[in-house]
Amino acid sequence: MVVQYQGKQHGIPTTFTLRIIGNNLSKSSSNYQIDLLVGDKQIPTFTTFIHQSLSNCLKEIYLFRKHNGISFDASSERIAPKLVPYDLALFNHQKKALFMA
Repeated sequence: MVVQYQGKQHGIPTTFTLRIIGNNLSKSSSNYQIDLLVGDKQIPTFTTFIHQSLSNCLKEIYLFRKHNGISFDASSERIAPKLVPYDLALFNHQKKALFMA
C-alpha cells in the first residue's frame, strides 16, 4: 500500500510517501514494514523496519516526523489504487496515529 502526502520539512514544501508492506505470517500473526520517502529518496527511521502492528509503524513515523521537523497536510492524502482492501480499512482506522497532537 502506498500513501502520499504533501507537507513540509523544516519549512520547505515537499512530497512524502509511505510504503506499507504487510506480511501475513499465519492466520493469527502478521508484521508490517514501513518506508518513508522524501521526494523519491528513502530516509531511515529511528527503530526497526519491521513492526508487529500497523499502529506501531504509524506511531514511529509520527515520532520521526516530530523529531525531524516534518509536517503532513492530511487533506492532501492520496492512496495508490493497488492495495489490499483489509490494509486500507486498517490504515483508515489507525491513521490518527500519524496526526497525534
